[in-house]
Amino acid sequence: MRRRLAYGLAVLLSVASLGAGAAGGPNNSEAGSAQKSARAPNGAWVVVQPNKKHHTRPYQVGVASWYGKYFDGKPTASGEPYDMNDLTAAHPSLPLGTFVKVTNLRNGRSVVVRVNDRGPVVDGRIIDLSYNAAKVIEMKGRGVQRVRLDLVPTQIVAMSAYTTSLP
Repeated sequence: MRRRLAYGLAVLLSVASLGAGAAGGPNNSEAGSAQKSARAPNGAWVVVQPNKKHHTRPYQVGVASWYGKYFDGKPTASGEPYDMNDLTAAHPSLPLGTFVKVTNLRNGRSVVVRVNDRGPVVDGRIIDLSYNAAKVIEMKGRGVQRVRLDLVPTQIVAMSAYTTSLP
């Protein structure tokens, strides 16, 4: 039951964040200068200065990988056992419990995951996704994929958790 609720919450957040991002993002004429100045070395967090029309949040672009059955049941950095079917991830520096929207830059699919572990252990990668999270964004077969990470504000997660429990 708990896993089903967490999965439903993650799907709801993914859908809600896609709609919210499309409404608040710049149009093609506005994107030019802000996007060009937003380039950073691989894996660095970027904060674009907000303009009067929209507010931007920090994001990170780099290579993601996933981990699965070998680690299933082993303890994570948060102390909970790793469940390859949960929508979770390992990140080197974000606080444990942080929610992150991960977008596959090859196909545009995204998923919201909760950081519950530390990693990746391979240099040059910015996040390790659980098996199920990798499956949702269709990167499971490729092993590694270029992704964009966007922080999900805690208020959105709290509101979504409340609305999913309503009848």
